[in-house]
This record gives sequence, C-alpha cells and structure tokens, in this order.
Amino acid sequence: MAAGEMDREVYGNHGGNSGVRYFAFGPSSIRVWFKGDDGYEYDDSRPGRAHVDAMKRLAAEGRGLATYINRHIRGNYARKL
Repeated sequence: MAAGEMDREVYGNHGGNSGVRYFAFGPSSIRVWFKGDDGYEYDDSRPGRAHVDAMKRLAAEGRGLATYINRHIRGNYARKL
C-alpha cells in the first residue's frame, strides 16, 4: 500500500439500498466509494470537521451515509479519487 493510503472497509448497508460500497477513515478525513467505483475524499477543509465526524459515525453504523451525503454534502468534497 502506498504512503497515505487507507484500508477500505465494506459498507454495512443495513438499509439494503445504499449507493455506498466502501469507506476508509483517515485521522481527519473519510473516503467513500460509491457503486461504479467513484470515490471521494472528505476532510476538515471540505466539507468540515463536523460533517466528517458525522459521516464517520454513519459509516461505522452501516446506515444512512449516502442519504447524509446527498442531503448535506453533495459536491462539497475535498477531492475525487
């Protein structure tokens, strides 16, 4: 694994119909991969610490992450992977 890479985890998808496939946590970021392998990184600068913390909680719970991103984040990501 290259420097700065994070291990992907399979998203729990307890709701059964999420577009999220994988996620990975960094110290101040979260990376999310959607169906179709589109991946995005969200961090303290975009969309901000409060959103990153909420996204990490939802990812760990395996429920509500895609809905949260669609409602609160949309295109406000730090970078596309």
